[in-house]
Amino acid sequence: MIVEHLELIDFRNYTQGSFDLTSGTTAIIGGNGQGKTNLAEALAYLATLSSFRGAPNDALVKAGALQAIIRATVRHDDGRETLIEAELVAGGRNRVQVNKQKLVRVRDLLGSVRVTVFSPDDLILVKGGPGDRRRYMDDTLVALATKYDAIRLEIDRIVKQRNTLLKQASGRLTDEIEVTLDVWDMKFAEIADQFGYARATLVSRITPMVQDAYERLAGISTPIDLTYEPEWRLVGLIPALQAARTADLRRGVSTVGPHRDELSFTINGLPSRTHASQGEQRTLALALRLAAHQLVTERTGSAPVLVLDDVLSELDDDRATALLEHIPPGQVIITTASELPAAAQADRILRIEGGKVVE
Repeated sequence: MIVEHLELIDFRNYTQGSFDLTSGTTAIIGGNGQGKTNLAEALAYLATLSSFRGAPNDALVKAGALQAIIRATVRHDDGRETLIEAELVAGGRNRVQVNKQKLVRVRDLLGSVRVTVFSPDDLILVKGGPGDRRRYMDDTLVALATKYDAIRLEIDRIVKQRNTLLKQASGRLTDEIEVTLDVWDMKFAEIADQFGYARATLVSRITPMVQDAYERLAGISTPIDLTYEPEWRLVGLIPALQAARTADLRRGVSTVGPHRDELSFTINGLPSRTHASQGEQRTLALALRLAAHQLVTERTGSAPVLVLDDVLSELDDDRATALLEHIPPGQVIITTASELPAAAQADRILRIEGGKVVE
């Protein structure tokens, strides 16, 4: 699939912007603060219904406006065209239309557009906390099959309900609390087992792709390993929850389950978070994104739109050239504050100043 046209109204610093994109590589060039990343953010929003920068919806609406509009024309591999319109309401409920038909559930938009974003903040995949790596796994699962979004939300709901019950207990396990906890634990285990299996399968499939992508970017053979082995999956969640029940009651939170899982990386057999150089960590982050992009392309039969948001400035010349030379086929959007290197081979160049395209 490709996004042929993107229109923004009162989104971030855009009062009104209209962009024709090529099926090949479109370069978005402009100084800092002119709106390059805002454009990339709008495009990616249609894929996940959230900002890849972690911004709340209110921050996406231009200051002084009541709502923002993201409108995109998407052409699918079979030739069909889809018009997607997302209305972001400051302090209110967002609305989405597909071909002028309102979606009953906004979440039903997931899968209509797939976007892979590379950004300087991707370093957090390696250097950040476990939640950042869980999000990487889960976002990839949702891109592969939207059912995983509903599973992820259900796990969040169960954990929230369980935590509320634990706080109400105030450290005391009464008969009523025990019976209710048992009910929530059964529900938790049933859906957690399914999600844990999906995560484990994903990691086993994506590990060799990460290894291959890292070596192509670094130019040298380097052992890379990804490990997802939460203890609760070894014994089963019910026994793990029972063993942790005293600690959960004392702390008032659920300390065991998929919401606490970790995905760990090693480079040359050493933990990447503590032993790798900044260059190695950034290369691994890029390899993780490239691998997820490859897996989604292979499994869905359609390449997601690939967005490189100002990542070239974070790489040395060799790694930047290697990344550009190994970009997979499909639609690519590159944003940069400087002129493009020759390896970028852009089919179209748009220059942005103050939220507007300048010729």
